[in-house]
Amino acid sequence: MSTGVRTYAAVDLGASSGRVMVGRVGPDSVELREAHRFPNRPVRVPEGLRWDVLALYGGVLDGLRAAGPVDSVGVDGWAVDYGLLDADGALLGNPVHYRDARTEGVAEKVWASVPAAELYAATGVQYAPFNTLYQLTAARSTAQFARAARVLLIPDLLTYWLTGELGTELTNASTTQLVDPRTRTWSREVAERLGIDLGLFAPLRRPGDPAGTLRPEVLAETRLAGPVPVTAVGSHDTASAVAAVPATGERFAYVCTGTWSLVGLELSAPVLTEESRAANFTNELGLDGTVRYLRNIMGLWLLQECVRAWGGPDLGPLLGEAAGVPALRSVVDAGDEAFLAPGRMPERIAEACRASGQPVPATRAEVTRCVLDSLALAHRRAVLDARWLADRPVDVVHLVGGGTRNTLLCQLTADACGLPVVAGPAEAAALGNVLVQARAHGLGGDLPALRRLLSRTRPLTRYTPRGDAGRWREAEARLAVR
Repeated sequence: MSTGVRTYAAVDLGASSGRVMVGRVGPDSVELREAHRFPNRPVRVPEGLRWDVLALYGGVLDGLRAAGPVDSVGVDGWAVDYGLLDADGALLGNPVHYRDARTEGVAEKVWASVPAAELYAATGVQYAPFNTLYQLTAARSTAQFARAARVLLIPDLLTYWLTGELGTELTNASTTQLVDPRTRTWSREVAERLGIDLGLFAPLRRPGDPAGTLRPEVLAETRLAGPVPVTAVGSHDTASAVAAVPATGERFAYVCTGTWSLVGLELSAPVLTEESRAANFTNELGLDGTVRYLRNIMGLWLLQECVRAWGGPDLGPLLGEAAGVPALRSVVDAGDEAFLAPGRMPERIAEACRASGQPVPATRAEVTRCVLDSLALAHRRAVLDARWLADRPVDVVHLVGGGTRNTLLCQLTADACGLPVVAGPAEAAALGNVLVQARAHGLGGDLPALRRLLSRTRPLTRYTPRGDAGRWREAEARLAVR
């Protein structure tokens, strides 16, 4: 073990599960272990779909207890959703889930005040029906919102409960559609035109900033000896995952896989052109002044929902059977909002294939192959579009996150993109979280140096493209003529 090794707890909250990971980081070493994993099960109540955020917080406390002594804690999680606090700092109800139907038709009301093109030019954020801006607009007429004194994005809410200190971490704030990516601060003009009070948000903080220390009650419950600092990380899990892309140069694209696929480039400045807006690319903020220029794709949610509908069969044999199904027999648009809501996913995929005149997948293996081919196709389109829109060459695609364990998806992405794919690390968000903490607490090096450390210390798998790229172009054309 290298000298100067310190220990950090990464709280990493995903849309289907949360985990507390323990990282031990030194100048030449990175070790990561899972201390505790817990489910994240949204709950449908009469008023809609909600996050069970108290259960999540309980899981975090259990995880910190299992982690043992640490030098710092950092929290990352999914974007756009938030909790409302009253004037006493108490939570006003469970946070609304981004898949809730309350934002249907809200974007058009927003665009009546700030046209979509102007909104994109000011904030650089892609259209998605669940963007925080639309959620706030939908909530504004509610009794709950009328009582709100603070809006805290989910990772900031958990950090507040751990420390008692309020803040809004920048990489996650940039997903709200209320931040100017050029100035890296709030877009006051957009907020004023839409009647949104930016005073509801706590002051901005950046990755590496101190975020308080664990409260005495938290120390007692987790059996940790204080003081234990909490450090702001890239609190949007994608920001942490992109920070952990083990690239050794600049000419790379990334695919952050999980419930969503986030596909794009790392840039030094946003791309705010009308062509970029039409292609629905977003400009989110990353570490060290970078911009995450990417497109959201529905991701492994499609397969997760199919598996849930089928009663939870073992994924390994299912993927093995899917590998034997003819390639590109049927594909769907993996970015289509039709797949956003939960439920009936196999039927909805079949309906989409039928509507586009393609063979309808009849078996579980055929549906699975359709999903994976469609994801790879969407990865291809996003990489090609990003490369063109940003005028940036790409030599390699780095695929990180849970999808690295799906070897068929990795190979199909290489085949579709016509580029080598380097897969790994699987726990990219947790590693990015840990490395930002380590740097804030004395580990030297800039972002490229952190990535070189990962490339030396993490197992990576390289996939070489196979087959004829023309088959992927033909499949893409099938979707274009729908």
